[in-house]
Amino acid sequence: MSIASDTVTEKSGYKLHIVHTDKYKTNTLVLKMKAPLTKDSVTYRALLPYVLQSSTSKFPTTPELRSYLDDLYGAGFYVDVAKKGEYQVVSFTIDIVNEKFLSDPTPLLEKAFALLSEVIFHPKTNGEAFDAKTVTNEIRSLRQRIQSIYDDKMRYSATRLVEEMCKNEPYALEASGNLEDLETITPQSLYAFYEKMLAQDDIDLYVIGDIDESEVEKLADRYISLPERVPGRLQRNIGGKVEKEQEIIESADVKQGKLNMGYRTHISYGDPDYYALQLFNGIFGGFSHSKLFINVREKASLAYYAASRLESHKGLLMVMAGIENANYKQAIDIIHEQMKEMKQGNFSEEELEQTKAVIKNQLLETIDVSRGLVEILYHNVLSGKDISLDEWFEKTEQTTKEDIIKVGQKIELDTIYFLSGTEVQE
Repeated sequence: MSIASDTVTEKSGYKLHIVHTDKYKTNTLVLKMKAPLTKDSVTYRALLPYVLQSSTSKFPTTPELRSYLDDLYGAGFYVDVAKKGEYQVVSFTIDIVNEKFLSDPTPLLEKAFALLSEVIFHPKTNGEAFDAKTVTNEIRSLRQRIQSIYDDKMRYSATRLVEEMCKNEPYALEASGNLEDLETITPQSLYAFYEKMLAQDDIDLYVIGDIDESEVEKLADRYISLPERVPGRLQRNIGGKVEKEQEIIESADVKQGKLNMGYRTHISYGDPDYYALQLFNGIFGGFSHSKLFINVREKASLAYYAASRLESHKGLLMVMAGIENANYKQAIDIIHEQMKEMKQGNFSEEELEQTKAVIKNQLLETIDVSRGLVEILYHNVLSGKDISLDEWFEKTEQTTKEDIIKVGQKIELDTIYFLSGTEVQE
């Protein structure tokens, strides 16, 4: 599975990851900037990439920048802000056609580097401040994105579960930031924060495609120049033993109740037990053949949806179900029952093999696109571990039923959160 390996070189102020592969018709550049989640910085980090992508010194309006991308054979340019464990990660991605497939001799890879450099290092400014109109527009857009979390009750209830479950932990913060902080951000304060980010963030640049490694190194040296920094690493925080389960019931104007349950697994990406935990989640609620889907949704007809997911770098397992308010107690009982079944090993070898196959297919589908491959490789940066996709497949394949039962013994229910439309009926 050599497609999933990267050659890593230490550069001034960042790490350069090169993946040489002929799997894709495009070349992809992904610059990732990470820093610990903090209340003071979370909204600044959520806003900044959108300000940077909207205009630059050379392309002072968004239409001009987008028109230039069209001139580069329809190159794609995206930004993203995500929460990975207790880090907040800002990503800038450029997808560009590999010039090998064109008769036009335009050096497209170099143009991609030049554009990335333009966006990151040459924003549209007014002295020591960002362009005021750009900041105002992007604050308005971010306010709408934050508001949309409240409007989407499924997402809102998942957010509320995390806020309650991780109340005194950075992970409680929402990666999109918060509305109160938006009121205090100015073009000057955002620019000062931008300078601090460039000076202090842990930065990784991925270049993926059918590329010449020495050429990539030269382009990186030419276009990406950052001050040296001492990379920081957060102490892993996957929570201690659960002293007392908590139950939180809130009401809202919803037709369908949203039930969310949060478990501490005490296992995170890179741990020896991680592969067994992935399989545990897959059999329990991760896929359409899982116990939650079959028993809560299909057999008992208690839920419109019922599933579980892992937060790999925080060691959390979350259950989500959409239910009638009257079915609250019954739904919880059946979810408890499925968790108990898993802990006791009441699942078949057939279910285990099916889940192994689905996880493998999911990973292969993820790396079918270059950005997905970057996300897989970036797990190693986040965890400080070096795990290849080969090893991931191998360890998953080797995991036994006993390994999964052992993992189950570590899992503890922490918080039940229910967003109810009316009074919960006992």
